[in-house]
Amino acid sequence: MRKILFLSVLASLPLLATSHPARADSASAVVGEVQPLNTGEDVYRHVCQGCHMPDGKGATGAGAQFPAFAGNAKLQSSAYPVYVIMNGYGGMPWFSGTLKDDQIANVVNYIRTHFGNHYTDAITPADVAAQRPATSPQEQ
Repeated sequence: MRKILFLSVLASLPLLATSHPARADSASAVVGEVQPLNTGEDVYRHVCQGCHMPDGKGATGAGAQFPAFAGNAKLQSSAYPVYVIMNGYGGMPWFSGTLKDDQIANVVNYIRTHFGNHYTDAITPADVAAQRPATSPQEQ
């Protein structure tokens, strides 16, 4: 059996030597045009809504629960969503290494003023920076 396996691998080597890895004509053909995430809505649409849904009502399935933002009393304190975004919570990953302070402030302000929420005390990038952990959650 080993001899057959060895011979089949040996026979396939010339095919591997002549094949070339797939490549695109340009980087944009592979990853598309990367758009900056400047507004809270931009961040929400590209980062959050996959789990929390376009209407902010969350979802349940596959053994996971994605909390709703719609009418969520935990959003009354702007510090809570900032903490969760930066450090993760339960099944939610942390984004402190991915999102900048202004992006976190913008998305927190967005979810606190949309989906039936009316918390108008805006958080600033400086407020977010003050909550940023000294080390990433991955390093802790």
